[in-house]
Amino acid sequence: MVRLRRRITGGSLQARVTLAAVAVVTLALVAIIAIGATLFTVASNQAAEALLADREALAQQYAGNSSNPEMFLRRIENESVRARVRLADGTEVGRPTRGSVAQRDVRLKGSGRSWSDDAEVTLAIDGDLLGEVRSRLLVDMVVTGVVALAVTALLLWFGMRYALSPLDSMTSVARSIAAGRRGTRLDPARTDTELGRTAAAFDDMLDSLEGAEARQRAAQEQVRRFVADAAHELRTPVTGVQAIAETLLQMRPDADPEEREELLLLLVQETRRAGRLVDDMVDMARIDAGLTLQPSSTDLTALADEQCRRVALLHPDLDITCSGDAPLTWADPGRVSQILANLVDNACQATPAGGRVAVAVSATPTTVSATVTDTGVGVPEADRERIFDRMVRLDVSRDRRSGGAGLGLAVARGLARSHGGELSLLDTDGPGATFRLDIPLTDAPGDTPATEATAPDGSGAPADAEDTGRSGD
Repeated sequence: MVRLRRRITGGSLQARVTLAAVAVVTLALVAIIAIGATLFTVASNQAAEALLADREALAQQYAGNSSNPEMFLRRIENESVRARVRLADGTEVGRPTRGSVAQRDVRLKGSGRSWSDDAEVTLAIDGDLLGEVRSRLLVDMVVTGVVALAVTALLLWFGMRYALSPLDSMTSVARSIAAGRRGTRLDPARTDTELGRTAAAFDDMLDSLEGAEARQRAAQEQVRRFVADAAHELRTPVTGVQAIAETLLQMRPDADPEEREELLLLLVQETRRAGRLVDDMVDMARIDAGLTLQPSSTDLTALADEQCRRVALLHPDLDITCSGDAPLTWADPGRVSQILANLVDNACQATPAGGRVAVAVSATPTTVSATVTDTGVGVPEADRERIFDRMVRLDVSRDRRSGGAGLGLAVARGLARSHGGELSLLDTDGPGATFRLDIPLTDAPGDTPATEATAPDGSGAPADAEDTGRSGD
């Protein structure tokens, strides 16, 4: 059997999920900081332009009211705005504007009689002050992000431990079952969540595994029982053959010829009995391995009539009849004949002298049927299904001259099911038993329901072998 392996790599799931979540949060914080810095730059540029526009208006207003450039500069400068005046003669008054982030040149409108005539003012925003504010903002954002990241990682670690606790429960259940404590289940309270569905699927898997284990044990027990029963059945004819052979060897040459002939006849009978049992066991082995049917056009009426004529010769003390008619169907005629032979032989074995065995053939739009009815001992209600099991006899004191080993009805039902049909025991008001064989009515090879026989217990193994006697004999 090829075993598929899916290896799970990596460390702790809790650590992996936490690291993945922290990585996502880190990327989100980096993106937030970058976006915040960009927005701050855009907003500071807009504010700088607005501030310069305001200072420009003040410069035009204070140019005519200031007696000298120094007074003018004191009025329009503040903590963030610097100004420098270039007079008409080229003289410059004020602080330099290098390092500014924004500046604007303004031509003053003088009165023609003051220092401001033809003077030019350069207004600038202090870049150092704005850079300090930006740096402080970025540091605050980074520190806040690191603290938030640490708190998030801590909460995720404990949160994931709680969230993944059902997986620990699954692990505990699996280990307890592996240790031999069967029957433990998770039994999730809800099955509409991811972990609930996983737990339910886990329970279903355990049910399936335990069911398969139970079926395997039952199959092994059935095989052991079968081998033990077969050995017990085989011991009787082998012992008989051995005893008869030893008796023949010990007979004097001048022994009674009739006695010798009787012993030889018994030897042949016991040999045939052992041979039939060995053949049945070989057939059952083939059945369990898989047996292919050979379907063809089959006349159920002709097969039933043939079996009735055969057993009529073997049992002249019984009233054996065959009636009814059915159309041709697509089936394996050899296997169908084997089923019918088993049923009529069982009926004859179970019916006392003077009794009656009736075979009736009929048909429906979907099936062809053969019903075998006898006036024998019947089948108890409690054994109606057990009768189809292998190695089953309802009466241990039954005459075993037929050499049956309890395989016949199990084989017959398996062959019936291999055709997609059924073999069943019907309810009867009077004495005796009634068995009915149903086979699907098909008229083309493509319509045949199955070509591989299956076991009577539905396990997938086909059935084959012929035996005699009620209750699977």
